[in-house]
Amino acid sequence: MLIPLVLLVGVGWVIAQVGATAERFDLPRIPWEGGPAYYAGYRAPKEAGWTDPAFFPIGVWFESVLEERDVRLDKEAGLNTYVELTANSDMKLIREHGMYAMTSKPLPSTGSETVGWLLTDEPDMFAGPGDGVWSGKFPGEGQICVPEKPPCGYTVMRTLKDKLPKDDGRLHYANFGKGVAMWEPDAEASKFVNTYTDVLSTDIYWYTDAHICSEAEHWLQQARDRCPRAANYGQVVERTRRLDALDGRLQPVYAFVEVGWPGANGRQAITADEIGGAVMNALIHEARGVIYFNHSFGGPCVSQHVLREPCNKDIRAAVTELNRRITSLAPVLNTQSYTHTFEPRLDTMLKEHDGSYYVFATVGKQGSPGSYRLRLPAALASAGSAEVLFENRSVPIRDGVIADGFERLDSYHIYRITP
Repeated sequence: MLIPLVLLVGVGWVIAQVGATAERFDLPRIPWEGGPAYYAGYRAPKEAGWTDPAFFPIGVWFESVLEERDVRLDKEAGLNTYVELTANSDMKLIREHGMYAMTSKPLPSTGSETVGWLLTDEPDMFAGPGDGVWSGKFPGEGQICVPEKPPCGYTVMRTLKDKLPKDDGRLHYANFGKGVAMWEPDAEASKFVNTYTDVLSTDIYWYTDAHICSEAEHWLQQARDRCPRAANYGQVVERTRRLDALDGRLQPVYAFVEVGWPGANGRQAITADEIGGAVMNALIHEARGVIYFNHSFGGPCVSQHVLREPCNKDIRAAVTELNRRITSLAPVLNTQSYTHTFEPRLDTMLKEHDGSYYVFATVGKQGSPGSYRLRLPAALASAGSAEVLFENRSVPIRDGVIADGFERLDSYHIYRITP
């Protein structure tokens, strides 16, 4: 359905010692924006330490920080960034606890914690692709574009960006939705993606939107039996990255994953395993950060603070562990990946850090639960075994192949190979 990125940026040359023989690790690299070095071009995130290879953005959508307990709970869950905040949030508390923010306007006591500005959320959906007249209203407030046609989404983006502080060294961020992901052709969607932002994301709630699989069948010709699954989250990142590459300037694309029940009439609440699979698949598709949608509008635990609620303690525990894994892997995730096909039915990623090679693998759009054989690059074929991170086990490498099982559509494994 989605065309893989084909732009190749450079060729990676790494000398890997396998026994007594040095072999050339000659594989193309994926296109990338530079990893943490990207933020060096923006004063606020640079001064905040976002250029550190050990830092990986893990955000939560539209929270409130009113007391110390709020920020303490969020930090303990492994979060480090607030993407939009209520107007009464205490920026001083956020700053004192070493957390960061991207908000839609300067809040009282805004300071070094604010590394970016949020332009808006889903203008591709609520206003559409066009330069029409914007009324200044948002969904639920009345007519958006006046007249209704032409659409006014580009006007929304320009107008909101013009209202923000100028040349203050902060990033400009926006989140898009089904318009960019499905409804709009490349020419229209890419104008949203490439014209206004320095970092972006696209959200589709594959596990909780009751109608998304029928929409994907109509707009993307995606078979119903391939939806929902963790691989759908990666395909959204891939689509956004492909659009972003059209102008030759790459910017970080973040994953957007729900942790509750976003729709009151949705399929169900997302499970802990589904969250893990969705996030990992998005990372494999080169997401440079993760944002959790932290609101439940249905189900037994309606809340705008899912990751703080006792009734969601199991989800909180699972997300906390997932964030711990991501943070521990930040120096790896913040390197440029190699291009290699381990198994076409799996979604995979290959990285190198500090003399070890890391293979990330999840079930892809065309895969099913079961046993798989991952064929390694020639330079790694002679390694004797691979450590399976976070699983307290190793697997043998025989004839250059790792054989392993993926029990569910959201299963993932991360292998570390040290030649």
